[in-house]
Amino acid sequence: MTASTANDQRFREFNMPDVGEGLTEAEILKWYVAVGDTVSDGQVVCEVETAKAAVELPIPFDGVVHELRFGEGVTVDVGTAIISVDTQPGAGPAEAAAPAEPAAAPAAEAEPEPQGRQAVLVGYGAAPSSTKRRARKAQPAPVQQHMAAAIQAEMNGHAAPAAPAPAPAAPVAPVEPVGRPLAKPPVRKLAKDLGVDLATVVPTGTDGIVTREDVHAAVAARTAPAPVTEEPAAPAAPAPSTAAAAPADLAARETRIPVKGVRKATAQAMVASAFTAPHVTEFVTVDVTRTMKLVQQLKTDPDMAGLRVNPLLLVAKALLVAIKRNPDVNASWDEANQEIVRKDYVNLGIAAATPRGLIVPNIKDAGAKTLPELSAALGELISTAREGKTSPADMSGGTVTITNVGVFGVDTGTPILNPGESAILAFGAVKLQPWVHKGKVKPRQVTTLALSFDHRLVDGELGSKVLADVAAVLENPKRLITWG
Repeated sequence: MTASTANDQRFREFNMPDVGEGLTEAEILKWYVAVGDTVSDGQVVCEVETAKAAVELPIPFDGVVHELRFGEGVTVDVGTAIISVDTQPGAGPAEAAAPAEPAAAPAAEAEPEPQGRQAVLVGYGAAPSSTKRRARKAQPAPVQQHMAAAIQAEMNGHAAPAAPAPAPAAPVAPVEPVGRPLAKPPVRKLAKDLGVDLATVVPTGTDGIVTREDVHAAVAARTAPAPVTEEPAAPAAPAPSTAAAAPADLAARETRIPVKGVRKATAQAMVASAFTAPHVTEFVTVDVTRTMKLVQQLKTDPDMAGLRVNPLLLVAKALLVAIKRNPDVNASWDEANQEIVRKDYVNLGIAAATPRGLIVPNIKDAGAKTLPELSAALGELISTAREGKTSPADMSGGTVTITNVGVFGVDTGTPILNPGESAILAFGAVKLQPWVHKGKVKPRQVTTLALSFDHRLVDGELGSKVLADVAAVLENPKRLITWG
């Protein structure tokens, strides 16, 4: 076994896995280990954020951390090695197993042709493709002429002419990069979206690779004010107005935030949904006084002890009852086959605002759960989302969604469908308002509901029935028994 093979077996690399469904990159949020730390099979070594969620990555082998390839905050392509582990830490320095390097060839000898790139451990040699052969220095023309004349004179038996004085050396111009600029596909796409020519970007990455930061720096340099050069004296011009100087002042007071991870995926999904599914939104204002009283009663019910009980729970139950009465609303559109796919299960999505952006995890088979089971699932879903621990599986397969805009004091809105779903219900703020109740104007708890639906799947009649049923249950929650 050669020393190179032994090193390859000793140092193992862990690549960025595809933790979602076809994701191409992930950002390293936090390292839990450092160089020199001992790790074991299954130990979590870092946390990464994909386009869907934050995920902890366990390492699949034992050893000692030899190298962390990327720092925190760096976006890495799937399949790229992110950590190197020494699986035989007691075997001594890796260099001891390496064969002695052959003596350097004389400068006059011809250099070998470059070979293909070989796998090399960082810190234990350089890849052949990363080294550049220096061009052989050309002799100045006067020196070449003198050497030829000296050889000719020696052959004729004459003294060699004196060598001409060497010309002063010209300053060496910097070598310009040639060929296609080096950059990863996500960086090339970013440059294309921002209108940046990669050939004009100064690379700062390893081996001259253009990074995301280089592209953003090029954009900033492009928008920065040009330096002022001295010009010949000219007639005095009127002083520039404050409006002319305003753009530069405003640019200095702006902050650019890269869009990535969950927020980037959400933006792309919302654009795709808004311009693919024909949205229709309907509204209804309803007296929910009885529902609010039921919430207070359930909080003291022994069967609901230790569970989260709030108005959102009963709104979710009301929507599930409405779907049970109108099952055609729980469907999806199959563009490839031009079919409507009706689903006999309800994966109820709950839009959750997190520090990393809006995500929509869903409760699997929510329609089959009792009220206590639904409450437990809802509480776990929200807690996991706020901790940033929601898995990609929890955010896939949703059928309908509820967004609780009322927690922000908002009356209602026109929500955009989660891609692949048929409807989304916006639950507005519950407020004490004057309301006609039993022929008299009284203060009542009132809210506004808004239902957006895909008009390819749901026509106006079906959408109106679903929204009316939700409102009817919330107005008189006894219908949870008679309709449920």
